Amino acid sequence: MIKLNQTHDINLTSWVTSANTNSDFPIQNLPFAIFKRKDKNEAYRGGVAIGTQVIDLAALAKLNLFTGTAQTALEAASQSTLNALMDLGVEANSALRLSLSKALQNNSPLQGALTTTLIPQTEIEFGMPCLIGDYTDFYTSIYHATAVGSLFRPDNPLLPNYKWIPIGYHGRSSTIGISGQDFNRPIGQTKAPDAIEPCFGPCKRLDYELEMGLFVGKSTQMGELIKIENAEQHLFGVCIFNDWSARDIQAWEYQPLGPFLAKSFASTISPWIVTMEALAPYRSEFSRPKTDPQPMPHLSSKQNSCYGSLDIDLSCFIQTKAMRDNQQTMAQLSQSNFKHSYWTPAQLITHHASNGCAMRAGDLLGSGTQSGPTYEEAGSLLELSKGGKTPIELPNGEKRTFLEDGDSIIMRASCSKQGAAKIGFGEVVATILPAKV
Repeated sequence: MIKLNQTHDINLTSWVTSANTNSDFPIQNLPFAIFKRKDKNEAYRGGVAIGTQVIDLAALAKLNLFTGTAQTALEAASQSTLNALMDLGVEANSALRLSLSKALQNNSPLQGALTTTLIPQTEIEFGMPCLIGDYTDFYTSIYHATAVGSLFRPDNPLLPNYKWIPIGYHGRSSTIGISGQDFNRPIGQTKAPDAIEPCFGPCKRLDYELEMGLFVGKSTQMGELIKIENAEQHLFGVCIFNDWSARDIQAWEYQPLGPFLAKSFASTISPWIVTMEALAPYRSEFSRPKTDPQPMPHLSSKQNSCYGSLDIDLSCFIQTKAMRDNQQTMAQLSQSNFKHSYWTPAQLITHHASNGCAMRAGDLLGSGTQSGPTYEEAGSLLELSKGGKTPIELPNGEKRTFLEDGDSIIMRASCSKQGAAKIGFGEVVATILPAKV
């Protein structure tokens, strides 16, 4: 498991002064993204956030300021996707992180050179951080699983395998987009409870899901297993993930094989990937109620029990078209925390590879909706509106049971802990457009 090192020192400050006060991106964070300057005919390349600036990693690589493994990783990070950097593994990524940290610290002799590689974040646009070859969505919140199960299966809300195995399904990577994504309301087949036959038309119960996305790092070959003790050697980092859902389509199609068209029309990720190393200070204990089945041996280790969970605060907001038209601020819908997950990141990737399937750098693992134990911590409108039965009243007087055309959903995430610097993930934003009929 990735441990604390000098890059996490809470006393570190940067000569990029915007990183030192109330920033998602202090020197202790250094997340990665793919970007280019707005309105410029230039290639996308890797960047690292520091305060309000982004380091152009392609420009930095040409300066040959770093050496050895750090320079190798920097050159991989300067490409048009981060796949090559991810595949280099934890040691190379850690070497690059350390070199960047030293170069950005106050009184660094490299300040003058690095200044030439900085671009204000207001002047950039993001590309997809990597080529996502495969996407798997898990179902790791027992609170969400129980609440949704109660709506779909009142007499049997939580299926017996849930507490034994990380439940997941393969999604469609082609519809995953970067923050700022606008997408059309999906069309599909639905069936009302009192209808004799299904009908075909625009989704009427469109929902969001507040999730985290885990990016696979070092690849494995077909037949190669991942032991839980080494699992995080194969994880690169984490983003915020909004996995949109058409609840009425889902209710009709999900039996017997689970989600399909209700979940494959759009998913949105935040542009910045916070590395597993940056998250090292925010580890928390992983445990199960003694009355629950304990994880099987291949999904259990001492280090996973002591430090397997990640303490990440999550928040979800809505801004309707009327709010934008009247210049009103967004309204918070809920907040939760990733530490409520019933399975840890290490358990997810260990389980995923346990049948010998190859894991490739850039593959995405969705955590599933991250709901907490209280109503205020629900990660979807399906839960907040109690299946559409209880409308949510917004501050401007509008009401919602499910999402309407023109609604924008904004999600944010951050980590804070006494003795550690607060870091953030930025945000993920997307807006719903009318259905194409």
